Amino acid sequence: MIAIIDYGMGNLRSVEKALESLGADLVVTSDPDVVRQAAGVILPGVGAFGDAMENLRQQGMISAIQDVVAAGKPFLGICLGMQLLFTSSDEHGFNEGLNLIEGHVRRFQGDFKIPHIGWNDLTLTRESALLDGVQNGDYVYWVHSLVVEPVDRDVLLATTDYYGEVPGIVGRDHVFGIQFHPEKSSRVGLTLLRNFVGMVREGVRA
Repeated sequence: MIAIIDYGMGNLRSVEKALESLGADLVVTSDPDVVRQAAGVILPGVGAFGDAMENLRQQGMISAIQDVVAAGKPFLGICLGMQLLFTSSDEHGFNEGLNLIEGHVRRFQGDFKIPHIGWNDLTLTRESALLDGVQNGDYVYWVHSLVVEPVDRDVLLATTDYYGEVPGIVGRDHVFGIQFHPEKSSRVGLTLLRNFVGMVREGVRA
């Protein structure tokens, strides 16, 4: 079973529907114990970094996420959920993240359109089972105003160019993040979600 964490940040139905179309066994939950028992976990979300972390704290969800990761179960953050994987963010002041991947999240800076909205292509930077069936140049759909800056560039699986390099997919061991919206990215997005579901079904462990 895959647990989709509901912590009050964004509409989860589109992610749920995409996974249902792939035949995934899933539950949307705000119960930390249900998350701990899941074979894999997805942390989606849209909104402010600090508010998201506070909601996770109030639910007792941070320790549940730490337990899932420590157990080596596949874990996927999507959009805001990917940003929360990192150490900190400067959105609306300094905020600590989950620190599952070392790095900082900052706002785009420059004289260009923010947020970054629309279809942009991917440049694959490292092999991963999550990327099976995804090719260089595949287009995916983005909506975000912040960009992650990992300490270790080896966690980058795919990037795009939006007035500079933008991490699109990250991964370390069994922890993955997708900055764009896979549920809105047609074939490519479904391929990524299918690959994650496959990891969970196969019982992938770090």
